[in-house]
Amino acid sequence: MPAERIIFFDGVCGLCNRFVDHLLHADRSGRFMFAPLQGVTAKLKLPSGLADALNSVVYLREGSVLQRSDAALRILIDLGGWRRVHRIWFVFPRALRDAVYDWVARNRYKWFGKRAACRVPTPKERSRFMP
Repeated sequence: MPAERIIFFDGVCGLCNRFVDHLLHADRSGRFMFAPLQGVTAKLKLPSGLADALNSVVYLREGSVLQRSDAALRILIDLGGWRRVHRIWFVFPRALRDAVYDWVARNRYKWFGKRAACRVPTPKERSRFMP
């Protein structure tokens, strides 16, 4: 059975949805599943309160829960190939990485827009999304 790797994202965030679009395109082997933080899967699989933390991507990776910069970087690294170069960012302390992450998170709606409702996967994408 393949390892569980679920990426929880803010379903109405323009930046978050662009990141998901990129991952869907790049993840040709289908190792990642996706679920909105606003959905049922997040409430069932994430520790209490994390599903309400819409200011962070959350990555459930083989039983471990990663957030913010740790989650974003680990997702890119897990894509493999040239993206493994993102390991270099771990030389910076988490507090610094998360400060940059939080700054982008605070401004993401202003810079990238906000949808009226959560993303609806296309029929081709549907098997990769959880409610």
